[in-house]
Parts: sequence; C-alpha cells; structure tokens
Amino acid sequence: MFGFIKIELIDIIDVVLVGILIYQAYKLIRGTAALNIFIGIIVSYFIWLVVKALQMELLSAILGQVMGVGVLALIILFQPEIRRFLLRMGTRYMNSSRHIKFISFFFGSRSKVLGSDELNEITQACRRMSESNTGALIVLAKSSSLDFIIESGDRLDARISRRLIENIFFKNAPMHDGAMVISSFRIAAARCTLPTSENFHIPAHFGMRHRAAIGISEQSDADVVVVSEETGDISFVSNGSIKKMNSITELRLAIEKSTV
Repeated sequence: MFGFIKIELIDIIDVVLVGILIYQAYKLIRGTAALNIFIGIIVSYFIWLVVKALQMELLSAILGQVMGVGVLALIILFQPEIRRFLLRMGTRYMNSSRHIKFISFFFGSRSKVLGSDELNEITQACRRMSESNTGALIVLAKSSSLDFIIESGDRLDARISRRLIENIFFKNAPMHDGAMVISSFRIAAARCTLPTSENFHIPAHFGMRHRAAIGISEQSDADVVVVSEETGDISFVSNGSIKKMNSITELRLAIEKSTV
C-alpha cells in the first residue's frame, strides 16, 4: 500500500537533524517575542509544502516567492538570536580543552580572565556592598568583545581594587548608576549601559539591574555579578541564567569555574 514511499537511512538522519535544529532554535528564543514569529514561519512553511504536494501552481508560486524573501527577513528579525546562537557554538568550541590546546599551539597560551588577587578584590567588594545594600553590576568579560558596552560608559583602565569598586558603586558617586566592565585584569569602564533581556520568564521580583545582567550574558559570553540594592542579595549570571549566591565562597567558586 505504501510501496511508493522509500525511506532510507539518510532520510531518517535528515529528519532527526532538522528536528534537533528546530528544538535548539526553540530553546534559544523561548520566552521572547521572537517565539511567535518563529512559530508563524514554521506554520507558513508547512502550508507551502502542502500546497506544493497538492500541485496548486499559482498559490505555490506566490508562497515560494514569500519563502524566498523570508530568508532575508529571518536574518533581519532574528539577528540577536542568530548572533547568540553562533556565539554559544563558538564559545563551546573554544572551551573544549582539545581545541584550546590546538589553538594555543599555534597562537600561544590561553591567558586567565582573572587572577587570584583580582578575584579576591572583587568578591570582598561584593561582600561589603551586600552588607550595606549597595547596588552593583559587575560584568566579567571573557572572549567576546565588549567594546560597544565600554564605549557607552566612562573608560577607567584601572587596577582592580575593592576600595575602588565600592567607591564607584557608592550611592552618591557620579558613576554608581550603570555597569562596571572588568576585562584583562583591569577595570575597563564604569557607568556602562547594558542591553536588557526580553525574556518573559524572568521572575517579577528581579529589577532592571538583573534584567540588564541577563541581557548582556545572552548577547555575549560575559558573566555578571549583581548585588541587589533592595535586599543585598548577590547573584551570578552566566549564559542567560541567574543564580543566587548564598555566600562569598560560593560566588568565588562560581567565578572560578566560569572565568578563571
């Protein structure tokens, strides 16, 4: 009865790979406004396939033209999501120990993002700011370029010091509003503007400081330390996920695991 349908191993692999690709795209954009657009595109594509199978030439030609132009529309509409997807792929590739050894062999050794002394200064500053309910937003840059973020604030290029960090985020200080960017063992800039996340699933009790931290971690491989001004709670944000730190030791371990 179904003799006209020929299914080979390569067809099964093809379907599985497409399914995985769609699922990964869904994971990347779920909770955002782009999800509705993505579902609409998938539905339109299946309608086009049905129309082609029914040999409705005129409607098939019209939808075919729409789908052809749709590729460019996809690139424009999903530019942040595509950038985030490629960034995660590249970051995962670069973080593989085998690839690091290969790259280090040709281009030199891979340097640490933070040293022990710098990490100690950051964590102790966060402890003091948590005790005094001083809000803080500290971006820890890794391989992604954050020049567009640094340019939005005031360049410092200063040595990492707990006193300097506390002074910058002091409530009446001129540069307390915004984010601090730490890159290459230095405080690169302060009073920086971060992109806020569009994820609808972020709990309501998180304010704009936390949304900005999630936003930059979604658009780059940077990690972010957030100190809440309302509660004094310390949170660590990485790869779009936020986790409350129960102690300074836990914060240090989280940073070490991710950046050092």
